[in-house]
Amino acid sequence: MLSDAPGVSLVCCDLATTVIDGSVMERAFAEAIAAQGIVAGTQSYTRAMVKLDRARGRPPVDILREFFAGDEAQCAVASLAFDRSFRDAADRFGVAAPPAIIDALGKIAGTGAKVCLLTALSRGACGRLADRLLREGLADLALCADEAPRGFPWPDLILTAMLRFGTGDVREVAIVASTESALEAGRRAGSGLVIGLADGARRAAALHRAGATHVLDGMDAIPNLVARVA
Repeated sequence: MLSDAPGVSLVCCDLATTVIDGSVMERAFAEAIAAQGIVAGTQSYTRAMVKLDRARGRPPVDILREFFAGDEAQCAVASLAFDRSFRDAADRFGVAAPPAIIDALGKIAGTGAKVCLLTALSRGACGRLADRLLREGLADLALCADEAPRGFPWPDLILTAMLRFGTGDVREVAIVASTESALEAGRRAGSGLVIGLADGARRAAALHRAGATHVLDGMDAIPNLVARVA
């Protein structure tokens, strides 16, 4: 054991970390704001994409609400456009988990821990993708942003996963993510392991600041880390 904390019984992985390519998110966001006349080449478009980059991991609807200064009508139209665009792109490009991710999640399951996929996207955007990943055996459960009161960086999704599995102690939970928002959610929840995935020292430092207890450069080391704490 690494400490006196209970062993890991639930591993929550951010879907964006395990499966979703950032370019798919950017395309969907660009099409969402285009529904409001904000197109590439304009200052408004540049500001919107900068906001997206800085707020990675947060629910797109929250980012859009801030960008449209609380105009709920504009936000609603843009959010529906985002969901449709992401759903279509995921279907068209056959978004799937890389073999290394599949292998790592399988080994995590082999430690006896349950695996839950969490996402800042709505069920309307990625419900079909999440259901397919569950059918393929990638995880035991998938939760979308609208299945908890608040999305990242709030801890609600992690706590909802705990309730679904009957997890008795939040220290039994590990969160795995590559965005500050998701790791901050893990820290706020009190997760025993808050594992960041980063490529490079600068990103690693940012994830540590967000609350990561460990920062790794890939998923392959996570099964052993979970097993050591189990």
